[in-house]
Amino acid sequence: MTSVINEPISKIIKIFPGAVKIVAVLTIVALLGVGSIAGAEEDEDSKKIPSRTYEKLKAFSEILSLVESNYVESVDSDELIDGAIKGMVKALDPHSSYLPPKSYKNMLVDTSGKFGGLGIEISVRKGILTVVSPIEDTPAFNAGIKAGDKIIKIEDESTLDMTLTDAVDRLRGETGSPVKITVFRESLDAPKDFTIVRAIIKVRSVVKKIYRKEIGYVKIRSFSKNTSKDLDAALAEFERKGVSKLVLDVRNNPGGLLNQAVEVSDRFLKKENLIVYTKGRTDEQNMRFTTHDKVKRVTYPMIILVNGGSASASEIVAGALQDLGRAVIVGTTTFGKGSVQTIIPLTDGSALRLTTARYYTPSGRVIQENGITPDIVVEMPLESEAKEDDEEKESEEKTKLRRFLREKDLKKHLKGKRSFDGVDNGDDSENEDSGEEEVEAKNSLEDELQKDFQLMTAVSLLEGWDIMQKTLKPSSKNTNSVPSQVSMN
Repeated sequence: MTSVINEPISKIIKIFPGAVKIVAVLTIVALLGVGSIAGAEEDEDSKKIPSRTYEKLKAFSEILSLVESNYVESVDSDELIDGAIKGMVKALDPHSSYLPPKSYKNMLVDTSGKFGGLGIEISVRKGILTVVSPIEDTPAFNAGIKAGDKIIKIEDESTLDMTLTDAVDRLRGETGSPVKITVFRESLDAPKDFTIVRAIIKVRSVVKKIYRKEIGYVKIRSFSKNTSKDLDAALAEFERKGVSKLVLDVRNNPGGLLNQAVEVSDRFLKKENLIVYTKGRTDEQNMRFTTHDKVKRVTYPMIILVNGGSASASEIVAGALQDLGRAVIVGTTTFGKGSVQTIIPLTDGSALRLTTARYYTPSGRVIQENGITPDIVVEMPLESEAKEDDEEKESEEKTKLRRFLREKDLKKHLKGKRSFDGVDNGDDSENEDSGEEEVEAKNSLEDELQKDFQLMTAVSLLEGWDIMQKTLKPSSKNTNSVPSQVSMN
């Protein structure tokens, strides 16, 4: 999760006073040499910096001077200092990074919802470049890249010592140009190379469908600036079509904008409910986000689908609705990315992405590293890499064909009573033609359910929701049979 601060440098100094002082001292040491330290130590503010810091800055100044004058080849001082800054920030956590001017511009483009690249969200886990999730209908998704894949090489260059920013820069390029990545996946015997052609990535954040007439399905691919508006449009259509239950799918959703995670959660919660809060080292980094009364709320039962590719904003939504008893969470444990990154623009056009706080669910759970554990754990079956034999293939084809066959199509089928009595059933061909498209659409949705075990589980649970409510509702005659009423409102 990232927030951008567009404030004057004076405001930034107030928020991060220690960091600015250190940068100032570093500049003085580099330009004036060791002699300036004595004068700096006399400054009242500078006395707050530990003396050990001055010793290290002195060492940095000496090393910079030695490299400039004695390295085997001539060096660019700007590149050396940039490298030093990157190394310093790399010592913090995988999500903090230094953004040179070009990288900073690329990051700003990302928030527009249209950018060039492969279509994957990546992070660094345990020092390894890892795919958080591929974005659907992008080159990476179509090539078969999956959440959890470990990218060990980019164009045959190892990623083990590569920063997240450097990796993003290497993966991006001109539209239509190829890039080769080497991926390690637990289900594969050896690393596999993927050559993927870069393309303009247009993210459609919300996809909607209706299963079995009354179950609405919304998939949020990422939390971009229009997500809450797109969700409102989907919910309005569901209301017109009589939808009474909802599946909210945030599987493989890498996150996005914090305000959109709050807006989405607000659609499903009561007024004046805490959604998420942050805690950092200073008061400016401690924030609370609550629901308000400006939106139309949905109160029908809902299930949220999550998996290991659900990160950041996705985890905020799932955690809030789980804590407040508003939704049942189904799937597998989420990614566990629950930290706040603040973008601090610098005077030379670069920026510092700095982790400044952690996210907490309404009940006080830490999302970072832990993730959100589902109420009902449902693993996806492992995909078979190849069919076992021709007999199995034939059996699968027969299964598919049976969907289009009925009793009347079988040889020597038993006649129905009306037909047996010689009564003409009439010609229904016209009605069949008019409903053909509707039947095909329904069959297509059913096929999707058969291929997605987690979604099928969610739909099945919602289908039986009314029955479970009636069954589990306490009876006035026998109040000891069930401890409490099941309710989603």
